[in-house]
Amino acid sequence: MTSPDLENNGWVRTSRDGAVLTVTLDRADQLNAQTPATWMALADIGASLDDDVRVVVLRGEGRSFSAGLDRSLFSADPATSGGLGELGRMPAQQAQERIREYQSGFRWLRSPGIVSVAAVQGHAIGAGAQLALACDLRVLTDDASLRLPEATLGLVPDLTGTSTLMELVGYSRAMEICLTGRAVRAAEASALGLANVVVGAADLDATVADLVAALIAPPVEAGRATAALVRSAVRNDFAAQDAAERAAQVQRLQSLVSGS
Repeated sequence: MTSPDLENNGWVRTSRDGAVLTVTLDRADQLNAQTPATWMALADIGASLDDDVRVVVLRGEGRSFSAGLDRSLFSADPATSGGLGELGRMPAQQAQERIREYQSGFRWLRSPGIVSVAAVQGHAIGAGAQLALACDLRVLTDDASLRLPEATLGLVPDLTGTSTLMELVGYSRAMEICLTGRAVRAAEASALGLANVVVGAADLDATVADLVAALIAPPVEAGRATAALVRSAVRNDFAAQDAAERAAQVQRLQSLVSGS
């Protein structure tokens, strides 16, 4: 049985090992189904990060990463807190503000100063897929699959998933995946660039640990500056990105020369 403390914290727990923060969805009996409390707990974790955290690992307890929304949220009963019925009855601006708060539980995973890694096994559906996509990197087990079925349910992906998916796989593939709601299995995810690596389930922990060790191996400021450049390259034109590289390199050289 899930402990009351975990329930009150959206079924999310954290652990820290030096520069690495591990965030675990801990609701295995419900395949780590998410609620608004989950998203607010994630947002709180992001808001409380200290400067010494360099890597965030996001995991799901049990046999699935996350099967998406808790079924209770699909209730049309307006008394269901955070449910779709409640949102649908709110004034539009209020409902959008509520969703903006939920999105903040996802966006911080690409905050400056950290690199985020999703360790994905089993299902990552809907909000679960969007949470995995919100991370910088993904390690998938060979039985993993990602789905964004929102359109087939009369909804849209609204937890940052459209921008992160399009960034990773391009316009036409993102359109197809979102509109069909089909499963993208591990082998295809690897081919499309959704997965950095696919491993057997028994190798997931060791593979993630090796990746984390490699991510924190560079000097802190060089690693952070490089990550910032890669992120800006997604949206900058060539001239802007070239300028960003020049500025970052001069800052690094001056820092090395001064010994700071």
